[in-house]
Amino acid sequence: MGRPRTPLLDRARITTTALELVDEQGEFSVPQIARRLGVQTGSVYHHVDGRDGIVELMRERICEAIDSATLDAGPWDAAVSAWAHSYRAAFAAHPRVIPLLMTSPVRAPKVLEQYERAVGLLLTAGFAVADVMPLITGLENLVLGSALDLAAPETMWELREETPTPQLARALAAVGAGRADAAFDAALEGLIGHGRTLLARTTP
Repeated sequence: MGRPRTPLLDRARITTTALELVDEQGEFSVPQIARRLGVQTGSVYHHVDGRDGIVELMRERICEAIDSATLDAGPWDAAVSAWAHSYRAAFAAHPRVIPLLMTSPVRAPKVLEQYERAVGLLLTAGFAVADVMPLITGLENLVLGSALDLAAPETMWELREETPTPQLARALAAVGAGRADAAFDAALEGLIGHGRTLLARTTP
């Protein structure tokens, strides 16, 4: 009997299954992946570097959806804005994986390459090297927090008659639908504005 044309197990299938589990339950385990794929747990470990390796594979898979070409989109501020929107959209598709990724060091080569381009963009624009990582880390915190916000209820404030909050009610009514998008745009504008201030300090 010849070998099956499609491998029963590979890194791509393991990654897809891990993401499915996290999307469903917010967590995964290697035995769960094995059961869903109909293989032995040891067979999964043969293809990946343990649980941490699977987390990195999920990070890499999600980051493949980020349009890195946005980093070439004109001036640094326009490029950062476009990258942030693409970054947010990619992670908004899998919000429950974010807590796993935020507590694990970034090791995936393709992801590191994208950060390398982002750092290069800011340095080329004239930013002081000491200002670059705080800006990128701030952007990452903003993007990932906003991706989680997109998965939350449209209104996170439950108003009750026994606790009168007329000003809060007025503000909530004014923003209407799209609160998460408006909040993201406001915060991103603030971050980019801070970047412009930093850049002005370094420009002769």
